Amino acid sequence: MEILTKAIRCSSKEWFSNHLFLRPLMMNTERFSSAQTFKYDQMVINKSVNLQPLPDPSTLVFGKTFSDHMLQIEWTETNGWGPPQITPLHHFQMHPGSKVFQYAQAAFEGLKAFRYSDSRVALFRPELNAKRFLTSAHRLSLPPFDGEEFLKCIKELVSIDRRWVPKDDRSSLYLRPTFIGTEDSLGVAPAKSALLYVVTCPVGPYFKTGLTEAVSLLADPSFVRAFPGGAGGYKLAANYAPTLYVQKIAQEQGLDQVLWLYGEDHQICEAGAMNVFFLLKKEDGDLELVTPSLDGTILLVL
Repeated sequence: MEILTKAIRCSSKEWFSNHLFLRPLMMNTERFSSAQTFKYDQMVINKSVNLQPLPDPSTLVFGKTFSDHMLQIEWTETNGWGPPQITPLHHFQMHPGSKVFQYAQAAFEGLKAFRYSDSRVALFRPELNAKRFLTSAHRLSLPPFDGEEFLKCIKELVSIDRRWVPKDDRSSLYLRPTFIGTEDSLGVAPAKSALLYVVTCPVGPYFKTGLTEAVSLLADPSFVRAFPGGAGGYKLAANYAPTLYVQKIAQEQGLDQVLWLYGEDHQICEAGAMNVFFLLKKEDGDLELVTPSLDGTILLVL
């Protein structure tokens, strides 16, 4: 078979034209709703009085510039969920024995808000990010919450910081929800206290080469990212730290990313910052789209 395609990126705007910022949620999935949850109606908002100047979109580096506000919600085993809070962006003060530091009890997500030409703001499929976030939290024994209440809080945060959503077609506002165990105990057990928070960053293209040029990949079977029965299908912080060394090897060879392989026959899993698929041309001229199997070795795609 002849492989027709290279790793080409395109703007996410091409995919979300029907996903409005206030798009109603139509979900009925396991663990998306929970009676044990925080409530959007109980939100406390404390807006910043010292707003930062907006950056030039052409100078944005992914994840380096943060907007004015953040969302945070605390949980304890004794008291359950506290009220959601939107506050000025700030540092945390945490005990050095916290579970997140000792055992990497941390899950996160990544989604984007875009601006239409008429200045409306849209989130791209946020309900699916919320579902995966809950699935990752469940895998780490972090407490459940209601996905719809979470998305209401997310939308409020974006609404407050909507001036940070770039007007540039190549840029967007990146949202990073994070969920960590905060109990100060060295015992190997689920945390009895946790913190869910969201920060946002205006971002341009992830790669310096832009949105349409191909990326180069290191495919070395000596390194394995995940395996069946493991946690590779969940978006956990612990999945990423071990990949940094291999990514460094790729960059030293002038390559952009790592293409992860698994097994004796070198099955293709995913790339370091993206999923992969192949468009094959058969000998009879027919085209076939091939994607990796969702066997737990790649990040779950919803």
